[in-house]
Amino acid sequence: MAIRAEHELHRRRLGRNLGVGLTLLVFILVMFGLTVAKVSQLGKVDGFAHAPPGAVGR
Repeated sequence: MAIRAEHELHRRRLGRNLGVGLTLLVFILVMFGLTVAKVSQLGKVDGFAHAPPGAVGR
């Protein structure tokens, strides 16, 4: 059985797949970082209240 040389198409596809994979990884890390930052600030600032404190239930 002869050993086949890798075709140029496979090298280009591998490079493209690595690029897409790294881009996806960076996107996931940015989203995770934003989520951690948002969750860590929830106790500091109450940015979701649309009514003054104590006005709920009136």
